[in-house]
Amino acid sequence: MNISRGFLVTGSLYLLVGIGFGMHMGASGDHSMAPVHAHINLLGFTLMTVFGLAYRLIPALTDGWMGKAHFWLHQIGALALLVGLALLISGRVAEASIGPVLMVSEILVALGALIWAANVWTKTA
Repeated sequence: MNISRGFLVTGSLYLLVGIGFGMHMGASGDHSMAPVHAHINLLGFTLMTVFGLAYRLIPALTDGWMGKAHFWLHQIGALALLVGLALLISGRVAEASIGPVLMVSEILVALGALIWAANVWTKTA
């Protein structure tokens, strides 16, 4: 698995989704989903692009289990968080129902970030 390419390709997809989502909000005049738009751009495009570039620039980060774990935790956590947040803000799902999903999603992203930090600290010293 090429972790750098995975993050860069996925990040580019989130960029396109974020731009399309922003265009839709602008054209409709309804900006109630702005927090979702921001999370698509930050968790999706920005972070994934930074991670992809870092894995490309520091190939040692791909050695071992940490790079793969980081990739999959961030992918699953970010997607579930974005879908859950969109459902919550749109009013399609009650907070009591989606709250646990959002909490687990946030934990997955945070765990991926913790693994990322440990990987960087141990392999760039």
